[in-house]
Amino acid sequence: MTKKQEVNDLCSKVKELLEGLNYGTITLVVQDGKVIQLEKNEKVRLK
Repeated sequence: MTKKQEVNDLCSKVKELLEGLNYGTITLVVQDGKVIQLEKNEKVRLK
């Protein structure tokens, strides 16, 4: 897989996580200059 394909895949995954998130955080974990993990922490707001 080329570097450009890896970046496109990562962008797609982050976009997918963002589309389903109303409140919370998305964390990218980087090791040796590469993203190795995505974490989604969603909060539920009670009105």
